[in-house]
Amino acid sequence: MPKVALYDMSGKQVGDIELNDSIFGVEVNKAVLHQVVVNYLANQRQGTHNTKTRAEVRGGGKKPWRQKGTGRARQGSIRAPQWVKGGVALGPKPRSYRFTLNKKLKRLALKSALSSKVVENDIFVLDNLTLDTIKTKEMVKVLNNLNIDTKALIVLPEKDEVIVKSARNIPGVTTTMVGTLNVYDILNHTKLVLTKDAVAKIEEVYA
Repeated sequence: MPKVALYDMSGKQVGDIELNDSIFGVEVNKAVLHQVVVNYLANQRQGTHNTKTRAEVRGGGKKPWRQKGTGRARQGSIRAPQWVKGGVALGPKPRSYRFTLNKKLKRLALKSALSSKVVENDIFVLDNLTLDTIKTKEMVKVLNNLNIDTKALIVLPEKDEVIVKSARNIPGVTTTMVGTLNVYDILNHTKLVLTKDAVAKIEEVYA
């Protein structure tokens, strides 16, 4: 079982914590991680892009000149794609980019993402994370105590408005809950900060 240091909010190591081998100690599968990240980004797309075809552009109902005898190329409409102000040929139309992956693959990707943070020593486990009032300065102080000066994802067992609001104005810092944890967020942040309770909940859900 992988073992990592357990810290308090002052950055002092207060012990060690053993992580579940089947979640935090699996072999990192980069191919699966790639599939799941592509899936996540595709599902975020709005798909509202739109261009008008020659049938949708206003005007162009009349043939600009007769078919033969003018010496010019035959034309049927001044709204054909080759004309200025004409319709767009093969342009984007509204569509959904959404596609699904099976549950087993997504679960493997999440375990691979968590395991990669353990391998790279980019995971920090806190015995407790509580603040009395909403104060960004206090949250910054906690991160500084852990020597975290880069993008960080803070994972909580359940929503804590005080922590969320204290961290939301810190550049590069994101808070999430175990129930909404995803592969993209883990990989998109350099450091992963979990509370001891969050670790227990992850192991309960994904073991």
